[in-house]
Amino acid sequence: MKKKVAFYTIGCKLNYAETSTIEREFNQLYYKHVSFNVYADIYVINSCSVTKNAEIELRHVVRSAMNKNSKAFVIAIGCYAELNPKEVSSIDGVDLVLGNKEKFKIINFIEKKWIKKYYTNIISKKTYFPSFSIGGRTRSFLKIQDGCDYKCSYCIIPISRGGSRSDSIENILENIKFIFRKGVKEIVLTGVNIGDYGKINGKNRMYTFLDLMQAIDQIKEKGRIRLSSIEPNLLKNEYIEFLSKSKHFVPHFHIPLQSGSNDILGKMHRRYKRDIYKEKVKKIRYLIPEAYIGSDVIVGFPGETHQHFLETFHFLKKLEISSLHIFTYSPRPNTKSITIQENISKKIQCKRNKILRKLSKYKYNFFCESQINTKKTVLFENSAPNKKYLYGYTENYIRTKIQLNASNFMCKNTLQDVFLKKMDKDGIMISELVN
Repeated sequence: MKKKVAFYTIGCKLNYAETSTIEREFNQLYYKHVSFNVYADIYVINSCSVTKNAEIELRHVVRSAMNKNSKAFVIAIGCYAELNPKEVSSIDGVDLVLGNKEKFKIINFIEKKWIKKYYTNIISKKTYFPSFSIGGRTRSFLKIQDGCDYKCSYCIIPISRGGSRSDSIENILENIKFIFRKGVKEIVLTGVNIGDYGKINGKNRMYTFLDLMQAIDQIKEKGRIRLSSIEPNLLKNEYIEFLSKSKHFVPHFHIPLQSGSNDILGKMHRRYKRDIYKEKVKKIRYLIPEAYIGSDVIVGFPGETHQHFLETFHFLKKLEISSLHIFTYSPRPNTKSITIQENISKKIQCKRNKILRKLSKYKYNFFCESQINTKKTVLFENSAPNKKYLYGYTENYIRTKIQLNASNFMCKNTLQDVFLKKMDKDGIMISELVN
């Protein structure tokens, strides 16, 4: 009888891509893939170390697995496992801990029956493992780059994932063609720092990100390509100009800001000032007016005064962006920011987070309303539990829905032209099929 194995991913799109790749290794052997919500013989949890909450979530997920099968073999992999294997191995229920290099050899560890509480702290700074997600989602996450050479004072990723390294253009093109031929209609290019694409052995830059985008745009297979987060200092004007004319890439940008105060950006060791960010947004709006522009902001960074926060708020308020991802500062071990003594209280952090979330909602609604009565292409993904609507995203990342009926039931996992009509109370755009 095949052993049942279940997977759970904590964290970013890159983690989802890598989990999916590991899943496929199990599918080729004598294992049966089941939902994480049911009984399994083996539970694999891909961990994250970006925030303390992600580490707490790992403990919660392990307890959930043990409640389903107290005798299950629980394996913790990924960034938190890489960063602090001893701490992860001490979690009650965890039997095996594998870092970012070892996780791709997970079958070998299981088949060789490694002893319980085995852990490794070898950081893979140069090895690159290609990964992409496929099968469980309408869109696919394709890893093109891993690691980071930046040393932002709050970020632990360079420690947990090592230095910047990339896949070759040839391999990426082959993976894109394979994914599209499998019926996937959209691919998200992901990594830790995709704008730094091109370092193959960790030292020598063999390609630029523009080289990669130009090569991708030449493929004959049909489907659309979406970018994940890209640093503002790495988003060159020629990239924006190319994307404005691309046949595969959609008008969607996610550009992390982190703070609208130059003082705080300096303390964060970011590689730009806010004027650069403003110039990039202005360039996008000039060449691609309908583009979706998302941003990341950290609130409550050590030393962030009320005046610093007001600078951020008013800077964002004037920017023509579409939404914000707001993160409350979380101190990470072995990062420079933990040495800054001017800590912000939880109460103030929460208040600032709430203010920016309200601003984000306003920005998103304003952007969506500007797109009403326009024609867009939606990739429909799923239907609501009540079967009344079919949901999806436009090319410029507006969440939309159409009334579900017998004539459009087969629209799932297809690209359909729609007219955007109005926003519902939940902030979802109600649309109608063109035909």
